[in-house]
Amino acid sequence: MGRPRTRDWDELRRALIDAAGRLLAAEGPQALSTRRVAHEVGTSTTAVYNLFQDKAGLLRAMFLDGFAALEERFARVPVDGDPEADLLALGHAYRAAARANPHRYDLMFGRPIAEFRPDEADLARIGGTHDTLLRAVARCVDAGRFGPADPADVAAHMSALVHGLASLELRGALGDEECADRRWRLALEAACRGHHPEPAG
Repeated sequence: MGRPRTRDWDELRRALIDAAGRLLAAEGPQALSTRRVAHEVGTSTTAVYNLFQDKAGLLRAMFLDGFAALEERFARVPVDGDPEADLLALGHAYRAAARANPHRYDLMFGRPIAEFRPDEADLARIGGTHDTLLRAVARCVDAGRFGPADPADVAAHMSALVHGLASLELRGALGDEECADRRWRLALEAACRGHHPEPAG
C-alpha cells in the first residue's frame, strides 16, 4: 500500500482529535487511550503514534487546535469600527468558539487530565488570543470609552466573565437559547458600562 496522501493524513489527524475530544467530554479522562481513540475512528494505534507520537502529543494537539479555532474566530472580528462594539463582538466570538468546540473547552481552560500541562512553548503559541483581547481593550481606553485604566486589568475582567458564561452555558446553566442569548448580551454590556469613565463634575 502506498503512503497516504497529505490530505488523507490531515483528515485522519482531524478525525482523531475530534474523537478524543468527544470521548473526553462524554466519558471523562479514563476513556482517553490511544487504543480507544483509534478504535473510534476505525484506524490503528500506529496511526495515532505516527501523527502524535503518544497520548501526550494527542492531548497537546487537542489543546493547540482549540486555541487555533478561537484565534480564527477572533480574526473575523473588525478592528476598525466602534471600539466598544468590536470588543463586544470578541465576547460573542468567544462564545461561538466554545459552542463549536465544547469537547475541547475543559482541556483548553482547565485540567481535566492531571498529567497534561502545557509547556512554555505551548503557552507562547496560544498567547495571540489574549493579545487580541488586550488590543481591543486598549482601543477602548485610548478612545476614551473606558475610564483611566490599565488595559490588562480590564482584559482580565472580560476574560473571566466570558469564561464563566461559556462554562455555565456548556453545562446547560444559562437556560434555553433565547435566555442564554439575553444573559450573554446583558452581562457583556454591563461589564463595558462598568468601565465607562465617571461623568465629569
